[in-house]
Amino acid sequence: MNTRKIVITGGPGTGKTSVIEALEQHGHFCFHEVSREIIREAQKKGIDQLFLKDPLLFSELLLEGRIKQFKEAHEMKSGMVFLDRGVPDVVAYMNYFGNEYPPVFNRVCKEYVYDRVFILPPWKQIYTEDNERYETYEQAVEIHDELARSYAHHGYEAIEVPEGTIAERTVFILNHLE
Repeated sequence: MNTRKIVITGGPGTGKTSVIEALEQHGHFCFHEVSREIIREAQKKGIDQLFLKDPLLFSELLLEGRIKQFKEAHEMKSGMVFLDRGVPDVVAYMNYFGNEYPPVFNRVCKEYVYDRVFILPPWKQIYTEDNERYETYEQAVEIHDELARSYAHHGYEAIEVPEGTIAERTVFILNHLE
């Protein structure tokens, strides 16, 4: 069986995690965002903001985690699997911060190809900052734009998920996959 790999992406604070959790409640297997775990591990080691201290290391760890998720999803015996962010997200964030990165970052974006990408746009009414989310709303908007560029550059036509309740957004995604 060829498992369809579906990415849910968007800037910080757009509701991705809530939608992923709702998809799980609908019985779908979902891979969660790996960056929060990387941030928490770095904080345990006394590094408050690894992505600011060593952006290349942080991004390499993200890339490694997302590739691992892709490979695990590929081996699953399920009709479709959802991933909270994909490999092109790493390139988008590096571009957003103006950081240099090796060519392998773009190469793996072409090597690990997802079946569908949904992007959640910035939504000021639901945006909040927390212990792992340091960006302002305005920065979240800029990151969204960079994500859209990154996915388009790597050959994806991301489907924008409209504002609405978590249930409405989840149904929108599932309806587009039938």
